[in-house]
Amino acid sequence: MSKPTLTPIQTTSVITLPVTGTTAIASISTPLGMYSGENDFLSGAYDQVAYTYKKLGGDILDIELTEETVYANYEEAVLEYSYIVNTHQAKNILSDLLGTTTGSFDSDGELKDGTLKTSLAGGAGVQMRFPRFEFAYARRIADGVGVDAGVGGNVPIYSASFSTVANQQDYDLQSILEAASTAGKDSGTGATVPWAGLVGNKKVTIRKVYYKTPNAMWRFYGYYGGLNAVGNLSNYGQFSDDSTFEIIPTWQNKMQAIMFEDALWTRTSHFSYELRNNQLRLFPTPNSVTAEKYWFEFTIPTEPYLQTDPDIGVDGVNNMNTLPFANVPYANINAIGKQWIRRYALALSKETLGQVRSKFGNSIPIPGESVNLNGDALLSQAKEEQNALREELIKVFDELTYTKLAEDDKQFVENAASLQKSIPLTIFVG
Repeated sequence: MSKPTLTPIQTTSVITLPVTGTTAIASISTPLGMYSGENDFLSGAYDQVAYTYKKLGGDILDIELTEETVYANYEEAVLEYSYIVNTHQAKNILSDLLGTTTGSFDSDGELKDGTLKTSLAGGAGVQMRFPRFEFAYARRIADGVGVDAGVGGNVPIYSASFSTVANQQDYDLQSILEAASTAGKDSGTGATVPWAGLVGNKKVTIRKVYYKTPNAMWRFYGYYGGLNAVGNLSNYGQFSDDSTFEIIPTWQNKMQAIMFEDALWTRTSHFSYELRNNQLRLFPTPNSVTAEKYWFEFTIPTEPYLQTDPDIGVDGVNNMNTLPFANVPYANINAIGKQWIRRYALALSKETLGQVRSKFGNSIPIPGESVNLNGDALLSQAKEEQNALREELIKVFDELTYTKLAEDDKQFVENAASLQKSIPLTIFVG
């Protein structure tokens, strides 16, 4: 007995997901075509059709999806995995890559042909390499701190001089430097200066103020008695020829431990000064017998975006967005990653199926009955599964950062050392 023909014929969709995929269709069906030239990717996408068909109940119910949809979802899953992997790696190495060479990228996020791509073996991106730790970011911070502390850095410290005027207590060092920079000559000595044309209207930072004695027959702890130097005692005391005197600000407490190195070359003067807005005030007021020439060290503010020091680097990587990261090659994704991709692609296909079924409403009528659809439930499940998969992967990567690995190794070594203490020593018998 033949089956009766129902009128009207109930048809939800004339398109249903096949049992298996088609390799020829897979190669031309991914919307972005990121991996369409890789046979391994095509094989994985092909297998994903059968996996999706079985997981969504294709043996029992029609699955209103095309194999092209499954291929598109599989590509998206690979790209999502690549995104999470690259983000994880960016957290690991960004500090060491700041200021390094970046690349140019096409619309797919792949490195364009150029020096950088050529220098990387096989065209693989930086994300496939383990970097050498250089603590570049820490060094750049230390350089900036070193400049202010006067113990290093990459900002040059210049020296200039000016002649004092009898009975004049205040001197505008900013104006002195601006004039000397324009003229290219030191105001005190008349010598050519390396900072010619660099000051302009930039406010300089004064680091140190000092002076030198003129050549005279004075000795530091010499054999001459005080009476022999009484004529000079009011100004300099008993010191050797051409001694250098550092003038200490009135607010500064010079500690011997900090100033030990300077103390080897300079003497503490009984003169002092105040410095406000680069306006120097000397104490006491210079007179006819006070040192005629004062020296000071200073730095000129630099433009952080215009520095040419190759160790600093202004061109290149400045944030995660400019790292030379392309999509992770499919061939370099291991079994762990590929299983995550399968599960995520299935969740994407479930979302697509939910959207398709939701267009029919909650049910569709058939002769004498109606069929309930689960479009809304599929959408909800799909979103939950996608979020859970992303969180799962991110959590794993957060536990595998280079910093966390170092902490784990430290704990392992400490545990091993503690265990060794509990092992009795072998008794040596001679």
